[in-house]
Amino acid sequence: MSLDQPRVIASQAIRPFKASPSFLHAALFAGLAAVLAILPLLGLYPFVLAQLLCFALFACAFNMLLGFVGLLSFGHAMFFGMASYVAAYTAKSGIAALPFWLPGVGRFDLPVGLPPFAPELAMLTGAAVAAVLGLIVGSLAIKRQGIYFAMITLALAQMVYFFSLQAPFTGGENGIQGVPRGHFLGFIDLRDDTTLYYVVAAIFFAGFLLIYRIIHSPFGQVLKAIRDNEPRAISLGYRTQRYKLAVFVLSAALAGLAGGMKAIVSQIATLSDVHWTMSGEVVLMTLVGGMGTIFGPVVGAVIVIAIQTYLNNLGAWVTIVQGTIFVICVMLFREGIVGRLSRWIKRPL
Repeated sequence: MSLDQPRVIASQAIRPFKASPSFLHAALFAGLAAVLAILPLLGLYPFVLAQLLCFALFACAFNMLLGFVGLLSFGHAMFFGMASYVAAYTAKSGIAALPFWLPGVGRFDLPVGLPPFAPELAMLTGAAVAAVLGLIVGSLAIKRQGIYFAMITLALAQMVYFFSLQAPFTGGENGIQGVPRGHFLGFIDLRDDTTLYYVVAAIFFAGFLLIYRIIHSPFGQVLKAIRDNEPRAISLGYRTQRYKLAVFVLSAALAGLAGGMKAIVSQIATLSDVHWTMSGEVVLMTLVGGMGTIFGPVVGAVIVIAIQTYLNNLGAWVTIVQGTIFVICVMLFREGIVGRLSRWIKRPL
């Protein structure tokens, strides 16, 4: 052993500790759970916090498509808004009949007679409808890339918007109002805002963990390979169209779950939920927080919703403030706030 070797070993022993990505993410998840638990105790309105978490889950679902596959959907509000309508309608009225079409017979209604749904069933029904809609839209849209993909999703979203405007069950411009919150799982009374917040926080956290698991699974690694170099992924034998369709449906279903929660929380479903401006807001949340990061969309949703809530007295000037913040983030934080922080500490966030 040389004289310098003990010095080398000693220098390695006192090397500063750097958390591995998995350890860092576990600590961040624990911190997020603690923050979610104590937020109502800090004097913040539980109703506002519950709405914020709905939009945060929506942004995380959108980021799974944009940040980890590179597909810019400019019509993601159709899944959020349609699920909001379905959840609101089923929670308020149930399902009296299902329409069917048969060749040579035409349209007829099959009586069902289902009573108003419990809130958890209404949310799941909205998510299921969003997943089916995502399967239809994704089958048409994923055959294109770039701006063509974005324009196809925008065009289809506008069709869903006009359907929502004309359909009898949506209430037109008035929307569906007076949606009952009911009892979650039959015994948790959601009429109390604090109880409602903790239920929404639990659903958000579960959805957030699911997205994290999807991204860090072998399936998620293939998605990143498609984002970085799709021709190479194809040459390795991966059927990229199927992977893109699968993640599109998953993103639509989670966006639908967020929309269903929003309908129960706010007790209303309106055309603003399915309008193209909602798609623009979720893009803004993702880009401000950090596209392709885990926690970025949550931070972006907090910033955008906080601006809309606490600067509401500015009226139309709120959009100008949002645009100014977006320009500043693009100029100073091109990777988003969390993306720049991740680059600074050299750890994925």
